[in-house]
Amino acid sequence: MFGGTEDSKLPRWGSWISSVQEILAKQLQENLPFFILATLLIYKATSCIWYYVGGFGIKESSRMLRNRIGRPIFKIITSSFILKSSVDKEVEKSLRAVESSLMKDDARLKNFDQLPTDGLQDQTVLEELDLSQKVLAHSDWEGGKVSGAVYHGGQELIHLQSQAFEKCCVANQLHPDVFPAVRKMESEVVSMILKMFHAPEVTGCGTTTSGGTESLLLACLSAKMFALRQKSISKPEIIVPVTAHAAFNKAAYYFGLKLRHAPLDPKTFKVDLKRVRRLINSNTVLIVGSAPNFPHGIVDDIEGLGQLAERYKIPLHVDCCLGSFVIAFMEKAGYRDIPAFDFRVPGVTSISCDTHKYGFAPKGSSVIMYRNRELRMNQYYLLSDWVGGLYGSPTLAGSRPGALVVGCWATMLRMGEKGYINSCKEIVSTARELKKFIHEEIPELCIIGDPLCSVVAFTSDQIDVHELSDKLAKQGWHLSALQNPPALHLAVTWLTRPALPELMRTLQEVVKELSSEPNKKPSSDGTSALYGVAGSVKTSGVVDRLLVGFLDTLYKTKRDY
Repeated sequence: MFGGTEDSKLPRWGSWISSVQEILAKQLQENLPFFILATLLIYKATSCIWYYVGGFGIKESSRMLRNRIGRPIFKIITSSFILKSSVDKEVEKSLRAVESSLMKDDARLKNFDQLPTDGLQDQTVLEELDLSQKVLAHSDWEGGKVSGAVYHGGQELIHLQSQAFEKCCVANQLHPDVFPAVRKMESEVVSMILKMFHAPEVTGCGTTTSGGTESLLLACLSAKMFALRQKSISKPEIIVPVTAHAAFNKAAYYFGLKLRHAPLDPKTFKVDLKRVRRLINSNTVLIVGSAPNFPHGIVDDIEGLGQLAERYKIPLHVDCCLGSFVIAFMEKAGYRDIPAFDFRVPGVTSISCDTHKYGFAPKGSSVIMYRNRELRMNQYYLLSDWVGGLYGSPTLAGSRPGALVVGCWATMLRMGEKGYINSCKEIVSTARELKKFIHEEIPELCIIGDPLCSVVAFTSDQIDVHELSDKLAKQGWHLSALQNPPALHLAVTWLTRPALPELMRTLQEVVKELSSEPNKKPSSDGTSALYGVAGSVKTSGVVDRLLVGFLDTLYKTKRDY
């Protein structure tokens, strides 16, 4: 939910969600006349919209307009003098629960909220590090019980990466003249990946980045600057599927882009090409497709998007951050059902690929690729009249850790093409086995679309899937929670294979348990309650404050209590 792609997860929040809902309900009752009038106005307006818009079958448009009208009004109400003090009290109570959930500690650990007067001995530092890892236990990612997050290539590979890191731990990619070997290795990483995605031999190019988010930011920045310089477009817009990664929203926020979300085909869950075409206008600077997308693991119709991009002369970016070294090798691994998605599609102008996912490189490592150098040039920052000298930066960062790209380079050489083909076979076959099992053995669940790669997502109209998530978590399984529609997904990794039989058995048992108690009230301290609040117009603004509190807590020490 937070961070680069799918690695970070929210904590288990506690009973604060119920408290927020109860205080809002109480205040609504005590101020009934005012809220009756507000509610009538809201629903009268949205009912009219439903008649004229939803009545023509465009239900998602009606839902979006309802939220746009309802959420701002309820946000104003919860911030008004009528509710503010009560809501503030509950939010503060909830944030204390969040801090308690996140800020794990142990009396055996020392606290270092300021520099020690004298530096500690190596052995002392390592002992404290080992103790922290032991007493502040993490999820069982080694047992394959976490969706994505850890893309493990084996202990031997980690050992090689550690050695590579030590050899180049002071290297900085900002200074290629000082570290020429690192420059060579970075260029070779980019070259190898360009060939994997069939970039044009002469013009194909790219750069390494710190992760998928930076790669997507740069794709958007390049499109914006290219359109400004070539077409004088000063009010740029980008068109992305509703399933596109949140980093595109972040790019729009950072770079002043207008974001237009295209809905999905209700059967395939691919982006609806007709709706994409309707959104194109003279300010459109970029169209986006995913191969596959993060929520459902669906590969958009890249060929169809490419035709639109060519017809209207608009760049097309394909987000392969999650697919990375799986989708790139599926054809060579014998999977013939994967549609065209890379530079072989004429309209594709840029592709992002995370090497730190299924490429097994150290975090954070990614590559942004372009069809030609002019597009890449538009992501550069140049300053020729600075008093500090000539300044040029290829990516968003200035200094960049050379040790990470060296670790990526060493990993790719160690794995080789055959190694990646074998890992692709194992990961995709595991994902498809899980998909088949759910489809044939758990009728209460419904696979979303037809996922072909490493991600399997499912929803249900018979049980609360977020309650399912909570119950699975109590047994050590951490799947990713989705919304609109409520769903769960598992991003299969190399570690998932040995744990698959246990997952299938546990999943079937928990679904059966939930199905036997259809009227049982969901728990008030987990994913189900959190997503219930997030999807309610009556709690608009409250959840945002809690998320801000969550992020603030990441940087608190014991001293802040």
